[in-house]
Amino acid sequence: MSDVSGSYNTTVKSPMGDQSGTFTVVENGDGTFSGKMEGGMGSMDVEEGKVDGNTLTWKMNMTVPMPMTLDCEATVEGDTLAGNVNAGAFGAMPLTGTKTA
Repeated sequence: MSDVSGSYNTTVKSPMGDQSGTFTVVENGDGTFSGKMEGGMGSMDVEEGKVDGNTLTWKMNMTVPMPMTLDCEATVEGDTLAGNVNAGAFGAMPLTGTKTA
């Protein structure tokens, strides 16, 4: 089992500029994970979090600046994370992060 659990300092390159945040991953041991993304746009809980090797897929419900479901995926390599946040009509926004704990 990979150890993707931890806290990551993340940056999402959004149309509104770079959004910094903290992404917490708690691996449940059964191919799923829970956690949350906290940042300038508030706190969003991970929903439908899945772990496949070192790849994470999850959804988050954004409320600010507008209600929207974000489809996310990222791959963990060592202490770094990289992927995309798919925000409907806004398209895919690159997500990067570095593990802090």
